[in-house]
Amino acid sequence: MPQYVIERDIPGAGKLTRSELKAISQKSCTVLNQLGAQIQWIHSYVTDDRIYCIYRAPSEEMVREHARLGGFPANRVSMIQTMIDPTTAE
Repeated sequence: MPQYVIERDIPGAGKLTRSELKAISQKSCTVLNQLGAQIQWIHSYVTDDRIYCIYRAPSEEMVREHARLGGFPANRVSMIQTMIDPTTAE
């Protein structure tokens, strides 16, 4: 199943409280349950003004539908082609 990086421009994202992040996560999970098992949220990274999310989904369109239904921005959706880490150098 393809994986995607979703860039969400959210000014002040790094200052969101634990309860605000919990509410966002709950909304995301509710929408994921509506869409079915074909789409899966792996994890997210929160920076100062952006959230980067990793998802598995059959298509970019499904990722964008999740964002639309959840009311989340999806400023950029990129399919992950491959992954590298320090062991790649070996």
